[in-house]
Amino acid sequence: MSFSPISAKDAASKLKVDLIDNGIGTQALHETVVAYRANRRAGTHATKTKATVAGSGKKPWRQKGTGNARSGYKSSPVWSGGGVVFGPQPRDYSKKTNKSVRLLALRKAISSRVNAGEVFLIEPITLDKPKTKDLVAKLKDGLDKKSSALLVIEAPDQNLYLASRNHPRLETTTGELVNAEQLLRHDRIFVTDGALGKISDRLQK
Repeated sequence: MSFSPISAKDAASKLKVDLIDNGIGTQALHETVVAYRANRRAGTHATKTKATVAGSGKKPWRQKGTGNARSGYKSSPVWSGGGVVFGPQPRDYSKKTNKSVRLLALRKAISSRVNAGEVFLIEPITLDKPKTKDLVAKLKDGLDKKSSALLVIEAPDQNLYLASRNHPRLETTTGELVNAEQLLRHDRIFVTDGALGKISDRLQK
C-alpha cells in the first residue's frame, strides 16, 4: 500500500469545496475543539464541605476559661480534617456549538492538515479478524513508532475498530463521524476515497 500525501488540488476536487489557506475559520476551530474537549470531561470531582464531612456537631470545649480560641464544631474548615471552603463540586462542563461553526471548523481542520502534507489517501482496508498486528502490517509504511494516526474509513467496520482500539497510537472513525478535534489530535491522517466523499457530503450541507 502506497502512502503519499494528497495534494491540495486533489483534496479540493474530492471534497468539492475550496480548501482554506488563510485565517478564515480559526476562531470556529478553536471554539469547536474547546467544546469537544470540554464535553469529554466527567465533572464528577467533589470535596466535602463542613456540612458533609463526618464528625460530631458537639462543641469541642466550653466557650471560656480554657485558654483556647473559642470553637463551635469539629468540622470547621480551619481544623485539620474539617470541611473544604469553596472546593470543587460536581458540574457540567459541556459547551454547545452551532452546526455551521462545527462544519467550518471541520473544513478548516482538514484544510490545514492537507496543506501541511499530513493527509494520505489510501485504498480501503479489510481484515478477516480483528487482529491489531494485521492492521499494523497494512499500515507499516505509513505508521512509525512515534507518530499517532487517524484512520478514516467510509463505513463502520467492527474488525477495524477492534484492531485499532488495542493500539496506543491509532484510532479509527468514519467520514460521517470524524470531527475537527480528531483531525488535529493525530500526527497523520489516513483516509479512503469513500470517506472523503462522506466528508464532502457533510460540508455541502
